[in-house]
Amino acid sequence: MITQEAVMTTQQIADRMAVLFKEYKWKEAQDELFAPDATSHEPEKSQGPRVVAGLENIKQKGNLFQSMVEEFHGGYILGPLVAGNHISFGIFLDMKMHDAPRSMMEEIAVYTVKDGKVTSEEFFY
Repeated sequence: MITQEAVMTTQQIADRMAVLFKEYKWKEAQDELFAPDATSHEPEKSQGPRVVAGLENIKQKGNLFQSMVEEFHGGYILGPLVAGNHISFGIFLDMKMHDAPRSMMEEIAVYTVKDGKVTSEEFFY
């Protein structure tokens, strides 16, 4: 007998992301909820890559960001807000980057969902 895995709705994905994000489990969210060919988009002023494609490259981008953090002091997540196939979160992280003073990183993250997986993420800050 063949069983078919249920496709998560955008709201279910948003709810799961909220749980994982509030525990700072970014990698777990990517592994569980992202499509293998997902894309990630940063603003023009980003210090890292502006656009990356593929889950493995998104993970590498995350590792690069983590390597730039000297101290992490906490933060908080607002959301999710769901509209159609989009999910948004406010992400506020208190940290000190190498060669920079301690500050609060504030961004809006927007995720697009298709066929029960996150297919893109875009950050605004």
